[in-house]
Amino acid sequence: MAMVLWHVTMSVDGFIAGPEHDMDWVFEQPAPPEASAEVVPRIGAILCGRHTYDVGQRDAGKGSGEAFEGAWSGPEFVLTTHPPESDPVTSRTFLSGDITAAVSTALAAAGDRDLLVLGADVALQCVEAGLVDELLVHIAPLLLGDGVRLYGGPGRERVDLELVEAAGTVLRYRVVKP
Repeated sequence: MAMVLWHVTMSVDGFIAGPEHDMDWVFEQPAPPEASAEVVPRIGAILCGRHTYDVGQRDAGKGSGEAFEGAWSGPEFVLTTHPPESDPVTSRTFLSGDITAAVSTALAAAGDRDLLVLGADVALQCVEAGLVDELLVHIAPLLLGDGVRLYGGPGRERVDLELVEAAGTVLRYRVVKP
C-alpha cells in the first residue's frame, strides 16, 4: 500500500534550512548512499511547495537539477497559488487548493508506490492534516545555529513517532496515528 513519506536532510541542531531558507549547505553534504538506494525505488510521485521548487530551480547548477540527481523520474507536483509562467519539465504539474486534495492527486499518480513530500511548508501542512505515514531524516554533520526547524513553533500539536530504523546518519520513523 502506498504511503506518504516526508524525506528531509536536517542539521544536528534540528534545522532543515538555514536562515532565510538557505539550502546551500545541503549541496555540500553527500547523501548517504543507503538512503537513496532504499528510497528511490519506492517513489511513485513527488509533492513539494513553491519555495522548494524555486530552490531547486535556483540551485540546479549545484547538481543535475533532477530529483536524486536523475536517479528517479516520474510525476512531480508543486502546490502553489503562484505557478511560474513556464516550466521545462513536462512531468511537473502545478496544483492549487488544500493539502488534502493535493496529496490525493499526487498519491493517485504514484500508483502502488509512495508519495515523497519535500519542503518545510508542504510537509508541515501534511503533518498537521495527519497525512504523513513515515518520516525519513538524514542527519547532516553540522550545526546551522538558526533557520527553519524540522517541526515546531507556536500552536503546533505533539506528534508521536515510532523508530523504524536507525542506520548511520539515517533515521526512519513511523508516524503514530491516534
